[in-house]
Amino acid sequence: MINLSEIFYSIQGESTYAGLPCIFIRFSGCNLRCSYCDSKYSYETNFSLSVPEILKELEKYKPANIVEITGGEPLLQEKIYQLFDDLYFNGYKILLETNGSISLEKVPDFVVKIVDIKCPASNEEVSFYKGNIQYIHPQNDNIKFVISNRADYDWVMKRIEEYQIQDYNIILSCVFQYLEPRKLAAWILEDKLYYRMQLQLQKYIWNPQKRRV
Repeated sequence: MINLSEIFYSIQGESTYAGLPCIFIRFSGCNLRCSYCDSKYSYETNFSLSVPEILKELEKYKPANIVEITGGEPLLQEKIYQLFDDLYFNGYKILLETNGSISLEKVPDFVVKIVDIKCPASNEEVSFYKGNIQYIHPQNDNIKFVISNRADYDWVMKRIEEYQIQDYNIILSCVFQYLEPRKLAAWILEDKLYYRMQLQLQKYIWNPQKRRV
C-alpha cells in the first residue's frame, strides 16, 4: 500500500511542464520541515491505496496522461518504484517532484525528475544529497531553487558553480509572498543568466490557500 495525502487533476505549475493539465498523486510523509512549506497537511496520511487502486483512480481523468508524483517526499516509500513501472506500462508521462535528499539512483530514466535543492531560508540547505547530480539528466530533468531573498539568490549562484550544473535545466522560483517576482527577474537580467524564472502558477490562478490545485 502507498500512503497518500490526495489525488487530483489540475494545471502543472512548477517545472518545464508548467501550464499543462496534469494528474497529481501526493504522497504523505516528509523527512524535511522547510520553513515555508505550503503542504504541511501532507506530513500525515489521509488514505492508502495499492498501485492497482491508484491506476484505477487515474482512469477518471482520461485522456490526461501526465502524472506528477509529489509530496511530502515520495521517495520515502519503496512502493513508488512499482508505481513508476506500472504508470509507464500504461502510457503515462511521469514527473517526480523530490526534495533532493534521497538517492535518485533507482529512479528510472523514463521519469522526469524535478529536484528541489533547498536554499538557506528554508532551514534545510544541508539536506541535498550531492551524489544525486550524477542521476540528473541535463536536458530531461529539472533542478529547482526556491528563493526567499537576495542571500538565497547569491547562495544559489555559488551552488550552480560548485555542482557544475550551468548547462542543466535550472529553474529559479520565488517563495510566494516572500520575494517579489520583479526582484528576482531583475537579478536574473542584471547577471545575464539564461535560467528559467518561474512563479507558482497555481497560486496565481486560484486562492493560494486552496488545496487540490
